Amino acid sequence: MRNKLLIILPAILLLSQFAEALLTPLLMLGGAYLCYEGTEKVWERLRGRSHGPAESITDDVALTPDEDTIVKGAVRTDFILSSEIMVISLNEVVDQSLGLRAAILVVVAVAITVLVYGVVALIVKMDDVGLSLAERSTGAVAGIGRGLVKGMPKLLTGLTIVGTAAMLWVGGHILLVGMHELHVDFLYDAVHSLEDAAKDATGAFGGLVKWLVDTAASAVLGLAVGAVLVLVISQTLHRGKHDKAHDAEAAAQH
Repeated sequence: MRNKLLIILPAILLLSQFAEALLTPLLMLGGAYLCYEGTEKVWERLRGRSHGPAESITDDVALTPDEDTIVKGAVRTDFILSSEIMVISLNEVVDQSLGLRAAILVVVAVAITVLVYGVVALIVKMDDVGLSLAERSTGAVAGIGRGLVKGMPKLLTGLTIVGTAAMLWVGGHILLVGMHELHVDFLYDAVHSLEDAAKDATGAFGGLVKWLVDTAASAVLGLAVGAVLVLVISQTLHRGKHDKAHDAEAAAQH
């Protein structure tokens, strides 16, 4: 709520009032970040982590981010996603007065927070509920509790896959629409030509197929942009951090 009401809301209201032309580039910057996050998760999944017999469990512990790191990453991603949603919402009411725009965006900010973190709270507590049912009940109810506990890893894996795909799709779509709004139309026109051809070829299912084509094209664009960003960042920022850590370790050993 602090991010949305004290940082994002005043910033985008000021931009909409005095520098409206910056909204689309900033929206595209956030879209590029989503593409990076999604592609990095795909890359980590493909690369995996395998350890030889000489490596101990402490290596895994060292590679596992601590809770503060995980929370900071989640808050950062939430900040970007919330900014994107609120800018998109602003575009729908940009012709309204400043006061009305502010009121609408406050409602959007509260709704995003309640919905997203309400769902997160339910997911996080699902295994606790299952454990309680399994310990305090018998018969079918206890079986349901054990099923909730056993099902949590699969649910979280599924949510990770869906979330990664959504990042690539949403990020790519934001970039696609943003380029169109900046009058760089070659990709936008190509995707819409594919959509129209697919719709004409599939008859009654044309609307669904058109949406699927747009979604797939956006995800491919998101993956391509994300791959470039992952490569650049891994060769610059991440390599610099790795070199500093290596130098510090060498100095400590010396």
